Amino acid sequence: MANSAQARKRARQAAVQRDHNMSQRSELRTAIKKVRKAIEAGDKTAAQAVFQSSMSTIDSIADKNIVHKNKAARHKSRLSQAVKAMA
Repeated sequence: MANSAQARKRARQAAVQRDHNMSQRSELRTAIKKVRKAIEAGDKTAAQAVFQSSMSTIDSIADKNIVHKNKAARHKSRLSQAVKAMA
């Protein structure tokens, strides 16, 4: 356990930041799932619309260093590829 006042404060701040980061990461996963669900539904125009809205979410989370920028780029690339592959 933290002994100094500074260490206690850093522990409190770390807990708050961890909760915020977990929330952001959950938002990222939800955005990805929405696109996958739209792709499985088979409606290409709806899938493209959901894909466009999810891209901004994925980019903003990568900009905040919640996930690495390459991981975000990989997800965007694979989702884009899946949307384009729809009949």
